[in-house]
Amino acid sequence: MVCARAALGLGALWAAAWGVLLLTAPAGAQRGRKKVVHVLEGESGSVVVQTAPGQVVSHRGGTIVLPCRYHYEAATHGHDGVRLKWTKVVDPLAFTDVFVALGPQHRAFGSYRGRAELQGDGPGDASLVLRNVTLQDYGRYECEVTNELEDDAGMVKLDLEGVVFPYHPRGGRYKLTFAEAQRACAEQDGILASAEQLHAAWRDGLDWCNAGWLRDGSVQYPVNRPREPCGGLGGTGSAGDGGDANGGVRNYGYRHNAEERYDAFCFTSNLPGRVFFLKPLRPVPFSGAARACAARGAAVAKVGQLFAAWKLQLLDRCTAGWLADGSARYPIVNPRTRCGGRRPGVRSLGFPDTTRRLFGVYCYRAPGAPDPAPGGWGWGWAGGGGWAGGARDPAAWTPLRV
Repeated sequence: MVCARAALGLGALWAAAWGVLLLTAPAGAQRGRKKVVHVLEGESGSVVVQTAPGQVVSHRGGTIVLPCRYHYEAATHGHDGVRLKWTKVVDPLAFTDVFVALGPQHRAFGSYRGRAELQGDGPGDASLVLRNVTLQDYGRYECEVTNELEDDAGMVKLDLEGVVFPYHPRGGRYKLTFAEAQRACAEQDGILASAEQLHAAWRDGLDWCNAGWLRDGSVQYPVNRPREPCGGLGGTGSAGDGGDANGGVRNYGYRHNAEERYDAFCFTSNLPGRVFFLKPLRPVPFSGAARACAARGAAVAKVGQLFAAWKLQLLDRCTAGWLADGSARYPIVNPRTRCGGRRPGVRSLGFPDTTRRLFGVYCYRAPGAPDPAPGGWGWGWAGGGGWAGGARDPAAWTPLRV
């Protein structure tokens, strides 16, 4: 009886202490910590956690349920003293706190505030509802359930529908450290792709003969058409399915992320808005691209936005246009003569001279943004002269009826 009372008192004290911690723990202390996971083979606690096998799939802007249920082996236990905790795995032994609940007290952390909540579908349901999914939400999550003395955990993988695209900046190929590759992808509306995403892209036909950083710090590249400059004609140095006549994913392994330089493989997902091609009255230098898009309530599209529009919205246009990084590209869904080859994809003209080369522009309009110059309007120079004479400065442009 004394032991039982002591255990009960300890449990109450534990619950009260956790309640204080739940409400007062600073968010900064919840990220980047190391966590050691102990596995006891042949033993089972009274808390049993079940998560969905495989993975769940969503897209940017979507709502997804990360499934997790628990039950007690002994029916005498209640649920009031159970702590539910969701964390995201950022490294093999590093976790970021996502959500924690103890009884009626719930708290989400960091970027998950206002987006994460328990599904609450009856006793034993620890499933997490995640709204407005972002690119950064991709990855593995741990659902941990703890009572006074025992705990158990399960893993759920959240995958995103999207597209992998290779990227290097204007400075040329093999110029990016790992951190610079992360920033480059973010600037083009993406994140560094995972090895799994690159392998899936290779299976879908991606063929790229330049090595790039992935999110785990490895450097790889996909080859669907084996050739001597791209790892040879055989399977040496390839990973995954294939690796012979079918090519493979060439893997350089984990590289020194602060000293070695490569390209990047980025990943992006569904667009909430729309990418469209804008052809002004006359092609424009790069300096005029932003003003031309702004006239239509839009911004110059980023490389990731063009890839997403090509892959997920089936944008097809056989006309090169400026993008936000100063490159010129165009998306082809249905390959045809004089449109860059026999395979679908986003064609690149590289980084043309921004002052002398003239193109149209690919613009991105966010959802709900009005178009201040709907059909029937374009941009040009008022007062006569046009491009042949008069004011050529894009700052002097005014809307003209066409």
